Amino acid sequence: MMYWYGHGGGGWMWPWMVLGNLLVLAAIVVIVVIVVLFFRALSQRPGAPGSGHGGWGTPPSPGPPGPRSGPEQILAERYARGEIDEEEYERRLATLRGSPPPGPAPS
Repeated sequence: MMYWYGHGGGGWMWPWMVLGNLLVLAAIVVIVVIVVLFFRALSQRPGAPGSGHGGWGTPPSPGPPGPRSGPEQILAERYARGEIDEEEYERRLATLRGSPPPGPAPS
């Protein structure tokens, strides 16, 4: 048996095999990138920039206002549990926010 030897051209076939392997690897990489981009596009919420919906190239929207700051949250919870009445709640909330308390001025 002569295998690859003695068939005329000698070593002219190996560059084509290397090129073929590189093309197959490049095709695999391109297909994987396309699949990843396709699934990322499906997972994005559609929307125009500035509409509040995420999309390609738009930063995430800030969303609804979050919970109140720590002291205001605690004060609201105490009012909800009935530990303080409405007048004291409003007075302490005004103090926290730096505005004059509502109601008659203390004498």
